[in-house]
Amino acid sequence: MKLHLTTADNNNLITGYSESYIEVNKRRHAGSLIVMPQELILDWGVLSFSDLSEQHLSKIAEFNSEVVLLGTGEKHQFLHPKIYQSLAVKGIPIECMTTAAACRTYNILMSEGRNVLAALIL
Repeated sequence: MKLHLTTADNNNLITGYSESYIEVNKRRHAGSLIVMPQELILDWGVLSFSDLSEQHLSKIAEFNSEVVLLGTGEKHQFLHPKIYQSLAVKGIPIECMTTAAACRTYNILMSEGRNVLAALIL
């Protein structure tokens, strides 16, 4: 699926998504990743939703984003509160949704100038 937005103002923009890749700024990546307006992390180390641990979310909490979007893959899944405790302590909300929905939502929030982080699982 191609995603369209007229401008990204030199920010990271998710330009496409499929079951096998996430495209950021027209460059395809074949693994789970973290995308923020000014930073892209390709070595998040999460292969599937079941791999997620407190340590993965603690790494995300260090970025102090306004909101975290967790793309859980093709299926909408929810985290146990213990796993995202590091975000809750800092008052950072986390929204779980399919990866396709997280890609679309990231682009909208990023284009509004929000400090958003999308953690996307393929």
